[in-house]
Amino acid sequence: LEEVEGELDDPIADHEFSPVPRLTHRHADRVLLFPTYQCAVYCRFCFRKESLTAIGRGYTHEALEPALAYIADHPEIREVILTGGDPLSLPDKALAEIFARIEAIPHVRLLRIHTRVPVVLPSRITSGLVAALQGRLMVTVVTHFNHAREITGATEVACRTLRQAGFVLLNQSVLLKGVNDSVETLEELCRELMYRLGVKPYYLHHGDLARGMAHRRTTIAQGQALTEALRARLSGICNPVYVLDLPEGGGKVPIGPCHVEGRDGKNWRLRGLDGEVRGYREIVGE
Repeated sequence: LEEVEGELDDPIADHEFSPVPRLTHRHADRVLLFPTYQCAVYCRFCFRKESLTAIGRGYTHEALEPALAYIADHPEIREVILTGGDPLSLPDKALAEIFARIEAIPHVRLLRIHTRVPVVLPSRITSGLVAALQGRLMVTVVTHFNHAREITGATEVACRTLRQAGFVLLNQSVLLKGVNDSVETLEELCRELMYRLGVKPYYLHHGDLARGMAHRRTTIAQGQALTEALRARLSGICNPVYVLDLPEGGGKVPIGPCHVEGRDGKNWRLRGLDGEVRGYREIVGE
């Protein structure tokens, strides 16, 4: 309940980039679509917690019409990201209706679903849910595991169901002080995601400026040190990208450690994973 000066109600400027209700268009080729503002579980670090569970903010056909019309009218949009709220908290019938509407827009090629359901309600991942999300569109499911203790036999079954349906599985984690801010904890999480669940660690988020979360934010320097240590311990496929979602709509920017020590023309000095600095000369054709 303790707020700190500088924390924000809308840390990544969703509202500023919302041309119609229930849609955010921050990047040229993709949009966020909010079919519901309800979740299976509520995370206190959520950067959208000011918008969640408000009365009248569940799913209805009418509520989504302006957003779907906007997507249809903008041929540059290739990717629609279902978020919220948690889209997989909706019933199969609603998911099938949303999928069909988006699939009918010819220029949309990929549907991305951001969800914590495989973590907190894995029994929701059923054959009916999978069927509601299959068709022309490529489907990517982005899960949200923050600690290896969240990986159970039930979550393993849920992720296998999604994989076998042909969906691409990625994971976003939040770096949380006192929860997962050790290299051993993050290493175990990333290994188990990839090796046990078949889920690619995608992003490790620096804590957003959500209200009341100062006690769970690390410093950026601490996050950089952790991700540099991870890089030396894990294969590339197990490594997430450490990012900061900038206020005022600046988007996610990588803030991991830089291995460039210096440059003189085509001669570079780069720090290897063993800590040694080596020279590298660019050789390119005319």
